[in-house]
Amino acid sequence: MANALKILNTLFILFALFMGVKQGWAMLSGKPEMVAMFSKWNFGKTGLMLMGIVTLAGGVLLLHPKTFVWGNYLTAAGILLIIALHLNDQDLRGVMVELPFLLLSLVILYLQYPFLSFFQRD
Repeated sequence: MANALKILNTLFILFALFMGVKQGWAMLSGKPEMVAMFSKWNFGKTGLMLMGIVTLAGGVLLLHPKTFVWGNYLTAAGILLIIALHLNDQDLRGVMVELPFLLLSLVILYLQYPFLSFFQRD
């Protein structure tokens, strides 16, 4: 059972990494759909780029055990910000789209880093 949870958590981490890099790069490069979404919240080009950097960093930091928790915190904070902005607009559909990603981040944190013993020295 423990190995199954490690494998499941590894898949969750890889999915979170993929989404973090995909969405972070879309923000950083100024994809039109990202610009449209964030411009309604008065994010300029610089704000969108900073959000992209934080999103990318959160995804990449998930890979190493010493930065795993920080990566999850950055990811969850970015998602919470987007949820709060959707709630401010009374856009419950937008909140429902973001909620599974927040829950994924919390599940990954709860299950902890799956291969900690691999990185520890005897």
